[in-house]
Amino acid sequence: MSAKFFIDTNILLYAHDRTAGDKHLRARKLIEERWEAGNGVLSTQVLQELCFNLRRKAANPLPSDEVRLLIREYSTWEVVTNTHESILRALDIEMRFKTSFWDALILQAAEEAGASILYSEDLAAGQRYGTVQVVNPLAD
Repeated sequence: MSAKFFIDTNILLYAHDRTAGDKHLRARKLIEERWEAGNGVLSTQVLQELCFNLRRKAANPLPSDEVRLLIREYSTWEVVTNTHESILRALDIEMRFKTSFWDALILQAAEEAGASILYSEDLAAGQRYGTVQVVNPLAD
């Protein structure tokens, strides 16, 4: 079985924001690679944030029907569902690594899925959080 890679919301947003220039191209390439390999992982949090941001905060907001289609497509990936146990583990991660709660929730989902890499622009590139290492695919 190939390694799993968790994708944070910001990478998905860049992949669908054509106004993001080089970040769009890099994020799009990464998403296509993960799609072909079949080893991309998301969480319900990522899907919720993607839905909201593509409709409300994107430079060119997408219509709800397009967002609905994207959410359905990404739901074919492995999706970690956040539960009350997820929240409790995230609180522990937040305290241990001094991250924001929302980043801790992402980290716990990546860890729960067994992902070795978390692709994110928000967390410190190269940093290891337990079994998960952060990689910023948008950095030069």
